[in-house]
Amino acid sequence: VARARAAQRARLGAGPEASNAFVPAPEIRRHARLDASALVVLGGAARATALSARALDRVVRVGRTIADLSGEAAVTSRHLAEALQYRGLDRLKKALEDQR
Repeated sequence: VARARAAQRARLGAGPEASNAFVPAPEIRRHARLDASALVVLGGAARATALSARALDRVVRVGRTIADLSGEAAVTSRHLAEALQYRGLDRLKKALEDQR
């Protein structure tokens, strides 16, 4: 985690907002450096799940963090697939809470 935070600081600068969570939406994809397969996964997820642009940005943010934890410079399809799984778990948790 310390290495991931250091990578974020190196990419984003110092300060309390030097994390992927605070990157402005227009910049997140530039920082993510998505490869072609990652764009295919993201496009497929957008079509299959009708995610909003804001939700897709959040998926890319989480994917960027997963890549940072793996020590990788670019976000790959594997990172986005993992981020999408977490998104699905969040939705499942909310649905279960709503049923109570």
